[in-house]
Amino acid sequence: MSASGNVLAVIPPHVGGRTAGAGMAALLPADAHVTVVESADEDPAALRTAQVLITALAPVTAEHLRAAPALELVQCASHGFDYVDTVTARGNGVSVCTIGSSGAEAQNVAEQTFALMLALAKQLIPAHQALTEGDWALPRLQRSLTELSGKTLGVVGLGRIGQQVARRAAAFDMTVLYTQRHRASAETEARYGDARHVPLEELLSAADYVTLHCPLTEGTRHLLDGRRLALLRPTAFVVNTARGALIDQEALADALEKGALAGAGLDVFDPEPPTPALRLLRAPNVVLSPHVGGVTRETLIRIALAAVQNVLGFLAGEAPRDVVN
Repeated sequence: MSASGNVLAVIPPHVGGRTAGAGMAALLPADAHVTVVESADEDPAALRTAQVLITALAPVTAEHLRAAPALELVQCASHGFDYVDTVTARGNGVSVCTIGSSGAEAQNVAEQTFALMLALAKQLIPAHQALTEGDWALPRLQRSLTELSGKTLGVVGLGRIGQQVARRAAAFDMTVLYTQRHRASAETEARYGDARHVPLEELLSAADYVTLHCPLTEGTRHLLDGRRLALLRPTAFVVNTARGALIDQEALADALEKGALAGAGLDVFDPEPPTPALRLLRAPNVVLSPHVGGVTRETLIRIALAAVQNVLGFLAGEAPRDVVN
C-alpha cells in the first residue's frame, strides 16, 4: 500500500473526539487522506473507501466491516481489542492490531492499580468521607487498616502491564504469584522477586490481592465468576483495571454484600459508563474510578504515537505489529 491510503480515525467524544483525532491525523503523511469522525457510522462514504481504520475504543462491528470493502487494517489505539469484531475482520481479510508491544499504557495502568490497592488497604475513601462529616473515624477504621508489605499479590496476566504491576509489588515487599497460559522465563520471574507461576484456582486461594491484566475474549469473559470468587479468602481484595466483563459484576456485588470479600478496586465496568442500577456502585468497601488507567496526558501521547507508527509502517508496505486476529 502507498502512503497515500485512505485513513478513517474514529475517536469518540469521551476520549477527545475530533480535537484528539486532528492531532493524530497531523502525525500521518501529508498525502494520506484522513477523515476524523466520532463514530464509525458518521461518514458512510469515508467508511466505504477506508483502507485503514484507527479506533480509540469506538466499536467496530460486523456491520461496519461489511460496509468497508476496501478495509485492510483496523488499528486499535489501546491494548484491548474487545470492541472490534475480530472474527468478522479475519473472515474479511482485515488485520486487527493493538499497541500491545509498545507498552504505552503500562506505566499508568500499573500506577492506577496500586492507587486502588493502597486506597483499599488504607481505607482512604471512608476515612476522607468521615472527616468531611466531622467524624474522627480512627477507632472504627483501625481494625481494617492493613499494609501491602508481606502480602501476596496474584497477577492474572503477566504481560507488559502485569509486569509493571509485579515490579511495583516487589518494591513493596509483596510476594508475587501469577497465572497465564505460558510460564515466563526464569529471568523474568527473578526480576519480580521470584514470582511464581501457578494455576488460577491456586492463585485465588492464596492471594491477598488479585489484579486482572488479561485481554477480554470469549474465553476470559466472567473469568472471575461466582465459583472462582468463592475461592478467595474473606480478607482478600479484587482489583480490575483491565476490562469490566472479566468479572461477573453481580457475583462480585454478592460477595461484597455478604462479607465474603474484604473489598474491590475497579477502574473498568461492563458496560461503560455503568448504569445507575449497577449494584457495585453501592457495595461496601469499593473504590471506583471511571476508566482513568490509560488516559493521563503522557499516556495519551504514547498511545497516539504507537498507533500511528504501526499505521505508518503498514502504509509503507511493512507487516503490521500486534495482530490479534
